[in-house]
Amino acid sequence: MGKITVETCEIEGLKVITPAVYGDERGYFVETYHYNDYKEAGIDQVFVQDNQSSSIKNVLRGLHFQIHFPQDKLVRVITGEVFDVAVDLRPGSATYGKWHGVILSAENKKQFFVPKNFAHGFLVLSDYAEFAYKCTDFYHPNDEGGIRFDDPKIGIKWPIAPGTELIMSDKDKKWGGIEEYTESKKNG
Repeated sequence: MGKITVETCEIEGLKVITPAVYGDERGYFVETYHYNDYKEAGIDQVFVQDNQSSSIKNVLRGLHFQIHFPQDKLVRVITGEVFDVAVDLRPGSATYGKWHGVILSAENKKQFFVPKNFAHGFLVLSDYAEFAYKCTDFYHPNDEGGIRFDDPKIGIKWPIAPGTELIMSDKDKKWGGIEEYTESKKNG
């Protein structure tokens, strides 16, 4: 029990994990995390904090990162469906500023491993979603950074229908773009 399938993408370090699901007429069983299986798949992190949030349709959270205390994250959806995105912010990376998105849902049970120094965010596609994630460092409230979700330099193709009114925090509406972030790192 507990084996996982791991898919990589064009951005090194990002991984989409599909766990084995065992079901019958009663329902299903899935092992959502087993250290040895993840270590074998190249995810040898020690997670120190679990978080969970709920959101309604058209909520967009992100793109967030921790500035001085970066976190690896293992994210999944418990209820509903989201479009989850990671943007590479690793200094010197060949894929700096590139993004990758994946549909995470209660139905597909996929997980997304997002390494340190990536910005992360998601858009809720279902009427309601519960989102859960493991982190390798504790949350530091005064250490949060962000990048605009719609920065044309990044060009994320969010599945947003024309005329959709997004629901976002005031903070997420005010982030600058990747050029501002890059400039601040040079001068920082």
